[in-house]
Amino acid sequence: MKNKFIYFAVLAAMGFASCEPEFDNELSNANYSAGEADFSRYVAVGNSLTAGYMDGTVSRGGQVYSYPNLLSQKFALVGGGEFTQPSYADDINNLGGLTLGGMQIGNTRLVIDFSAGGPEPIAGTSTIEVSNLQAKAYNNMGVPGAKSFHLLASGYGNVAGVAVGMANPYFVRHASTPTATVLEDAMSKNPTFFTNWIGANDVLAYSTSGGAINDNPATTTVDESLIAAADHNATGNMNPATYGGNDITNATVYGGVYTQIINALTSGGAKGVVCTIPNVTSIPYFTTVPYKPLTAQGIGKGLVPAGSTTEQQIAAGTAAMNQLNSQLYTMLDGLFTAYGQPNRVNPLDPTKANPILIHDVDAIDRSTEITGALTPLYGAAIAGQFGAAFGKCRQSASTDLIVLPASSVIGTSNPFATAAMLSVGANKNGVSYPISNKYVLTANEALKATNATSAYNNAIRSIAASKGLAVADMNEIMGRLVSGLRLDDGQIYTANYFAGASNLSTVLFSLDGVHPNARGYAVIANEIIKVINSHYKARLPIHEIGGFPGVTVLGSN
Repeated sequence: MKNKFIYFAVLAAMGFASCEPEFDNELSNANYSAGEADFSRYVAVGNSLTAGYMDGTVSRGGQVYSYPNLLSQKFALVGGGEFTQPSYADDINNLGGLTLGGMQIGNTRLVIDFSAGGPEPIAGTSTIEVSNLQAKAYNNMGVPGAKSFHLLASGYGNVAGVAVGMANPYFVRHASTPTATVLEDAMSKNPTFFTNWIGANDVLAYSTSGGAINDNPATTTVDESLIAAADHNATGNMNPATYGGNDITNATVYGGVYTQIINALTSGGAKGVVCTIPNVTSIPYFTTVPYKPLTAQGIGKGLVPAGSTTEQQIAAGTAAMNQLNSQLYTMLDGLFTAYGQPNRVNPLDPTKANPILIHDVDAIDRSTEITGALTPLYGAAIAGQFGAAFGKCRQSASTDLIVLPASSVIGTSNPFATAAMLSVGANKNGVSYPISNKYVLTANEALKATNATSAYNNAIRSIAASKGLAVADMNEIMGRLVSGLRLDDGQIYTANYFAGASNLSTVLFSLDGVHPNARGYAVIANEIIKVINSHYKARLPIHEIGGFPGVTVLGSN
């Protein structure tokens, strides 16, 4: 199904940080300066990163740490005026989430409950009702889920369109009228200065979905059998109205839309900062789950009673791996080897970590060959089921990116496995049944995302140069963060996901693996301030990063 507007894709990627302090001498109130900029009416446009989205939602407590709000605090020191954000006063218990007509349509914010073992939505019911319309433009016009062309779309804030995917529930809450566009509401504030960080969602939804269309169990009994090798890349499609939720925005379309946005924002003489789009494949959402997660102990834990020794777990897992090899892996290895792909699937090795089985839409389809090989053993009908399920499978490689949600799926039962598969244990996602393509971004798919990101950033830099605007190169900054860098507070930060007490103080990402936490948004604000100081000859102080909260940890949920 093609929806004109997309509102619930996983949102935006991010980047931030710097190694060098901006000033040789500490600033004081006496020498703060706006330089060539006028911050009296500051407006921010963008998506979830601009809105202050973190831990999978926007909440009353989280929104205050949006980077535009943090910027406005420093702008106020040099003549910056009032800065307003959409009201979340109705988020009574600071849970986040969304409801529409009393029905929950967005999860509450993620928290870590050590007793539960991993991130989970905080207990409680959201009190943020989409249909309680504010009908008001704000200085922060960041809209979670928005792609570039959504900022120009009339009806994107019409509550009647939310249920059918034709409007954005976040923008609906505060759109000045049902037909107003995001950009029109932003321009109604008559900005003298702006920030614009839009474009991450134009490629992110494709990436977070593993480049795959959604599974359609209503029309197929075999997971992913309807996926075409052409995937959902919209590179050649010039009409955003026909895009699906996971389509990559055409680069020419993006450049044209971006030009319209910048032309409007600068029409009254406003100056501003534009941000480049980070490569989404460098965020924790794609780098946390290893491509080789299968160990004998890991598999064995689910096969022995709680409290069993490590040796007992390893023994049980080793036996399970050997059985899988005899019933499935050796057959697949032999067949793929016979057709010239000796390393497409290899038997499991109980002495080391092993890759998972994945469904790769770009793999050579060997369903016919698998069916033929198994027909003498199982009969044509059952053999056909195996062929359909495993025909495009392979083991994951180091170039594959396993998305964060896969961590809770690997090893679970696949509902598409037939009774015949169950009888030989061929039903566990990633272990004995190919995990859905939506959980893996392959190297081929990642290249499409990278190419699109590069094209968007070229357009951003070119358009900014034509208008004399400052550019905060978040893509370059993110690249440095991945390898680890020391910030102004002396702490070394990396682009890692929360891993317990060992990195609690150095994590800049929230628990959704995509968006910053409060500390991360402060880093983003600082980087933009440094760009403003350099480009517009301003003298603004930066935030003290260590004073901002990190990951939300609860004793119990």
